Amino acid sequence: MNSIFRNSVLGIAGVALAGGVFAGPVAGHTDATPVKSSPVAVVKADKPDTGKLIPHGVQGAQSRIDLNDEQVANTKAIIAATKKNGMDERAAVVSIATALQESKLENLGHLGDRNDHDSQGLFQQRPSSGWGTVEQITDPEYSTTAFLKGLKQVDGWQDMPLTKAAQTVQVSAYPDHYAQWEQQAADLVAQHWNS
Repeated sequence: MNSIFRNSVLGIAGVALAGGVFAGPVAGHTDATPVKSSPVAVVKADKPDTGKLIPHGVQGAQSRIDLNDEQVANTKAIIAATKKNGMDERAAVVSIATALQESKLENLGHLGDRNDHDSQGLFQQRPSSGWGTVEQITDPEYSTTAFLKGLKQVDGWQDMPLTKAAQTVQVSAYPDHYAQWEQQAADLVAQHWNS
């Protein structure tokens, strides 16, 4: 079912239910006739279409990791920032796959000698490269918005393989590594987009 139509139907059903629950008979009205009612079924919104999440199919061998509570919270933060920026599920897949490659969805601070220059946060963005201050790039909403701003500037990113879209924004020394996270990113978006 078309998602706009489905959301309209669900919205109307919600208003009708809320009206019935909260309106009720007016206090002091003595001619009120009881109305017979039936229970209303709760309809769970569909998961996003897999064809929209992975339009080109996955490329190469896929990696997968188990996520802890922090990583799930960061996943949800990326999805929320994607929605706030008016972008779709595919943008969330590209963002989450990028963050999986860059930080395994962990909001990394400076790693000392193990650090890649001054890269930090979910997307391993660098203050010295103009991504923002350390405080900004270690804020999941800010860092996702910064990544999405870069993605929006890539002409035709929606039609590119994930790894090319991510690499165009990130300019990584390992441009093909983003592809390995596409399936898990799509699964996470499918799981959390409507939650």
